[in-house]
Amino acid sequence: MITRGIMPESTSTAAPVAPSKKLIGFWGCWALAVGTMIGSGVFMLPAVLAPYGLLSFGGWLLTGVGSIAIALVLARLAGRTTRTGGMQVYAQDAFGDMTGFLVAWSYWIGCWISTAAMAIAFVGYFNVLVPGLSDQPAYQALVALGVIWTLTAVSIRGVKEAGFVQLAMTLLKLIPLLLIIGLATVAGNPEYVPPMNPSGGSPLVVLSVTVTLTMYALLGMECGVTPAGNIKDPTRTIPRAVVIGTITVAAIYIASTAAVMLLVPADVLATSTSPFADAARGLGDWGPLVITIGALVSVCGSLNGNIFITGQLPMAAALDGLAPKFLARLNKGDAPWVSLVLGSVLASAVLLANYSRGLVGAFTFLLTMTTLAILAPYLICALAELKHSWKSARRWAVVALFANLYSLFAIIGSGLEAMIWGGVLVIVGLPIHALMQRVRAKSAAAMA
Repeated sequence: MITRGIMPESTSTAAPVAPSKKLIGFWGCWALAVGTMIGSGVFMLPAVLAPYGLLSFGGWLLTGVGSIAIALVLARLAGRTTRTGGMQVYAQDAFGDMTGFLVAWSYWIGCWISTAAMAIAFVGYFNVLVPGLSDQPAYQALVALGVIWTLTAVSIRGVKEAGFVQLAMTLLKLIPLLLIIGLATVAGNPEYVPPMNPSGGSPLVVLSVTVTLTMYALLGMECGVTPAGNIKDPTRTIPRAVVIGTITVAAIYIASTAAVMLLVPADVLATSTSPFADAARGLGDWGPLVITIGALVSVCGSLNGNIFITGQLPMAAALDGLAPKFLARLNKGDAPWVSLVLGSVLASAVLLANYSRGLVGAFTFLLTMTTLAILAPYLICALAELKHSWKSARRWAVVALFANLYSLFAIIGSGLEAMIWGGVLVIVGLPIHALMQRVRAKSAAAMA
């Protein structure tokens, strides 16, 4: 059972107006977590994992257990506060403003990079509907930008509208996954199953790489804890929604990945830009079309939730005095429209900068960067729970310790290039934090 805690006092002196409308219940919170997790990750990962063969399921297993441990840690931390901001709040309460800022900064970077990756995945399946688009990179980029800004407009309309769209898309996106799982049980071909380790690499290295790749598919569990200020009875709703959502998604992901590998030859799967559509050919001529539409809805749902959270994070940082106050500016729909626009501008820029890598190459690099940027906050949150529970709740401390070790293992698997870029992006945030500290000091002096 998750203990309900007392809301800690903020260390902040800033006081922009926080969201006051409790618009999201259990199913909305569950949909925000599940809907953000089930998206571009599951619909592209069978192709990304194909070169690693059956050993990739070892990565899935480690990721499933590690993600549940992280979800439990986040749920435990969420039970101690009702403040909006999720992981940034937990880190700030445990380790101070600078750590809180760096967690918010790193996670925010991961969010808008993930927006670009999801938009690329959308284009991969959109190519099935418009085959001529597959050899037109410029038009592919325009489609990706179009979906980013359409869903940004939905979130700008307001929190309630974004939550409704998220719940509807979450339910719809389960249909193609369940169809493929069902098809594999009756028409799967064991001869298509790839060898254990076709890459020929060290099993430990392959496991580390596949843990990083599969972790991308489960990023999003934390989305259910971020908008606490808009959630009804957050200390009860958030823990249940996040843990149940993570278990649900882990089970569906492992089953659907296995199903695709049973339906598509390994050499075809490794180069596919729409693996679930290829797997659906056994359903007849209508199969790929139905699965493609389902995949597009799924990616849109994930992208919708991701854009929503990308706007919530700077707002939460501004409420705690860790970011400029204008980022907490709300419109009539209680949406942080300035933060939403900023996040989508940055996502659009990183999308255009990486399209020269090719669709699958760009997706793989961006998902690795996203995973690294979000694993670091997971690590800090697990340390925060370890600090809270070490003396008072040893069982929870063990869960937090496992979450720490898992996060470190996955970070190592991201590779040197991603770690260098991740370090550079984090360092860029330090001057911004220093500037905000000066602004807060001047404000405090003026009030004195």
